[in-house]
Amino acid sequence: MKTIGSVLAAAFLAGCAATNRVDPETMQIATQPLVCRAGECTLWWQRARQWVTGHTQYALQTDTSQAIETSGPTGGSGAPAFQVTLARNPDGSSTIGFAAHCDRPVAGCRPDPWNAAADFKQFVRSGAEPAQGQPPR
Repeated sequence: MKTIGSVLAAAFLAGCAATNRVDPETMQIATQPLVCRAGECTLWWQRARQWVTGHTQYALQTDTSQAIETSGPTGGSGAPAFQVTLARNPDGSSTIGFAAHCDRPVAGCRPDPWNAAADFKQFVRSGAEPAQGQPPR
């Protein structure tokens, strides 16, 4: 189950190729798994929902205790659609997976999936958005 994060990371990158280079720090944050336990998972899942609804241009299509998914993308849009999953691990922890994709493979998504994933993961862990113009931490 821990590999779900890697699978989702590959999916969001394949769905929205960026033409710009990705900052290594952003890439590291974006690919780090979100693993939580018990009550922490409840808080993190609430933050995941809050981040998605605050950063999407699309309506929520799925909103359950195990999946949050927006509709979209549509008609060549650079606005990313999001998919978030919560999967239980054998050790009792859970992994929150994140994917972003758009409908402009050549021009890319705005925001690009790497930055969206890093921002999402920072927000889910801390409840704080990165400062404007600053790489996610």
